[in-house]
Amino acid sequence: MSVFIIAEAGVNHNGSLKIAKKLIDIAVESGVDAVKFQTFKAENLVAKTAEKADYQKKNTDASESQFEMLKKLELDASSHRELLDYCNEKGIIFLSSPFDHESIDFLNDLGLQIFKIPSGEITNLPFLKHIGSLSKKVVLSTGMSNLQEVKDALAILINKGTLKENITVLHANTMYPTPLKDVNLNAMLTIQKECEVAIGYSDHTLGIEVDIAAVAMGASIIEKHFTLDKKMDGPDHKASLEPSELKAMVLCIRNVEKALGSYDKKPSPSERANMGIARKSIVSNQAIKKGDILTEKNITIKRPGTGITPMAWDQIIGTAATKDYQMDDFI
Repeated sequence: MSVFIIAEAGVNHNGSLKIAKKLIDIAVESGVDAVKFQTFKAENLVAKTAEKADYQKKNTDASESQFEMLKKLELDASSHRELLDYCNEKGIIFLSSPFDHESIDFLNDLGLQIFKIPSGEITNLPFLKHIGSLSKKVVLSTGMSNLQEVKDALAILINKGTLKENITVLHANTMYPTPLKDVNLNAMLTIQKECEVAIGYSDHTLGIEVDIAAVAMGASIIEKHFTLDKKMDGPDHKASLEPSELKAMVLCIRNVEKALGSYDKKPSPSERANMGIARKSIVSNQAIKKGDILTEKNITIKRPGTGITPMAWDQIIGTAATKDYQMDDFI
């Protein structure tokens, strides 16, 4: 089964439907499986006095509140429907992360079959119960959380009716961009082992190296922010991939998938022809007469490998030659 790649548009549309559609076009061209937005009502999400995160202050007007910033980034109901229709037309899956109960119900009414739980909601009991009760596929991000919080969230979702096999847990770090020293990608494997769930990775590092590594380690879902231009105004653009980078990431992931292959250790079809060339056989090291005893002095090992394998050396030593041999003849 191929890695499911989510191109996270998030709020990089800057509140513009036109930009949002351009982002969908880029996602389609890059070859990802889904494009994801964020669904919220600022009034339901954040107190009007809440401060912005440090990275948000750096990337946007530091004087405005988090509420004011988010209010400008909302997409209304009609915009969601238009984007969903546009995704269907383009042949790409439309996803969106809800951030409040009203948004959960709205996305459910739109017919979404996959619900993405943002990292910030992993300790939100009513929110988790609400999504769990829908019995849909769930992708759970785990930034800022410890292992017990992940286990608790899973238990809530499962107890409310979501099948465990329909849940994928994404290792994540919520710093934009995430310093490489803080990625701790091995924790993804800890989640897999301790929680016995499908795993993935939601990435906020610069570049694509960590995403490729996550796939090689067993991630079944990769989520990555992207933008039209990192220089655009907005909180997340600087930590997002530009179109050419997104396309390169998808290509690398698909190539790594091919390279991973199966768990069987055996010669590949492409290298079988090399076996006779690169391996060796037991050959005569000098002229040998029929009846002579084969010893380490009169036989040796050389290429090609189309004769008796050197693994039979001990069985050959001490036996009598069955015919005359010239130098370099196969024994």
